[in-house]
Amino acid sequence: MESMEPILHMSGIHKTFPGVKALKNVNFRLFPGEVHALMGENGAGKSTLIKVLTGVYAADQGLVEMAGAPIRVHSPQEAQLAGISTVYQEINLCPNLSVAENIYIGHEPYRFGRVRWKEMNRNAERLLKERLHLDIDVTRPLESYSVAVQQLIAIARALSISAKVLILDEPTSSLDQSEVRQLFAIMRKLKEQGLAILFVTHFLDQVYEISDRITILRGGEFMGEYLVNELPRIELVSKMIGKELEMLEEFPSSAEASGRPAGQLLLNAAGLGKQGSIEPFDLQIHQGEIVGLAGLLGSGRTELARLLFGADRHDQGSLQMAGSGGSIHSPRQAIDEGIAFCSENRKKEGIIDDLTVRENIVLALQAAKGWFRAIPRKCQEEIAEEYIRLLNIHPSDSEQLIRNLSGGNQQKVLLARWLVTEPKLLILDEPTRGIDIGAKTEIQKLVLTLAEKGMSVLFISSELEEVLRVSDRIAVLRDRRKVKEMSGAEMNQQQVMQAIAGGEKG
Repeated sequence: MESMEPILHMSGIHKTFPGVKALKNVNFRLFPGEVHALMGENGAGKSTLIKVLTGVYAADQGLVEMAGAPIRVHSPQEAQLAGISTVYQEINLCPNLSVAENIYIGHEPYRFGRVRWKEMNRNAERLLKERLHLDIDVTRPLESYSVAVQQLIAIARALSISAKVLILDEPTSSLDQSEVRQLFAIMRKLKEQGLAILFVTHFLDQVYEISDRITILRGGEFMGEYLVNELPRIELVSKMIGKELEMLEEFPSSAEASGRPAGQLLLNAAGLGKQGSIEPFDLQIHQGEIVGLAGLLGSGRTELARLLFGADRHDQGSLQMAGSGGSIHSPRQAIDEGIAFCSENRKKEGIIDDLTVRENIVLALQAAKGWFRAIPRKCQEEIAEEYIRLLNIHPSDSEQLIRNLSGGNQQKVLLARWLVTEPKLLILDEPTRGIDIGAKTEIQKLVLTLAEKGMSVLFISSELEEVLRVSDRIAVLRDRRKVKEMSGAEMNQQQVMQAIAGGEKG
């Protein structure tokens, strides 16, 4: 492949947003007839690079070439005209239109000002059969077919406009294993036909199954381009998260540091799962125990947490709190059983911008009591002031709108909201993301203090050192499966990273 010229070459790409350098001197090459995986954790710059390529964003600096000729695209439409087409995770087609209409929308065959429907339907059937080996009724509405078939129809649309570069953005996220195999068979066929495919996924097993080459981004910077068979999985994980194995610092586990014995069983998840979300898993959490969840972005950590809280309804297995007769199926039941959940997305699923700090803090307690049993204003103020002092929230004015606080202090307000309800189990999904080091340290200390007082904590973080620092036990997830559980001496960076990488012994 190196002997031929790349069909796409991006060099020295820079992109800055107010206060953020999203891309810094990034390079990317894509050759005809290859599947090239673009890898990186959250915030690595993958989406920004694709948006520069497809004309959604204009690069501040850098050069984009197609077949050796410089190009400039200012919109997705111009990108398509240049031979670059994207199939997104969320199918961006029209579900009420027919399959044929979706494939040829915008470039239907016309004669005398009228659409030639029979010709369009024949063309759609031929394209699907010859290029994708898909034999379906193209006159039926798109919505009558599965997500997997809709993905193939989106690919067919790209092929109908003679795409030279096909970008597949998380195409397997909603597919089961048989559908993934079908998609990969199509990708291999298209590769043989000379199409260049840029593949974005968080599933490591899939990367090593289908890809020829990998480019890694971290923090908006280019970490390197590698042939798949020359990059061991453990090295890929190291480059993505920024830790080299020989330089890893060891942290004692929370249990070793505190000498805290495990309490009685509090929560038991047996064969718990949800089709299309996460494979069935077993997990037990004991009183006063901190259980960490480790894994790359997209590994299933958040999906697991949402099942435990009932935010997503499980369709396999059972979930029970000790002493409870029934299984948890909703957030209402979870809250009644003493489970609290701080979402990773504090902007969309946590804070309410237009409310004050006081109102945000008492929100969960008021919901638990019922909206017809209003908490008196004086009591609200006392609760808010107590937790502002306890968590060192700044500014200390409880009547300040929460949107005016820093990210770290907003996170503390969300913690206060749930601590007020005196939960038995506190689920923290990325509680320290996007906050400064001082606030991170305070939250880590708070988690350890809560466990000392008997509260159980499920702690999720992309920062491996952080998970190791606070956890008594760690469950490792990969490709939406729980693959390992570890405690004691085996809880070290190398062992956890090896479990995250998978596919190799060691």
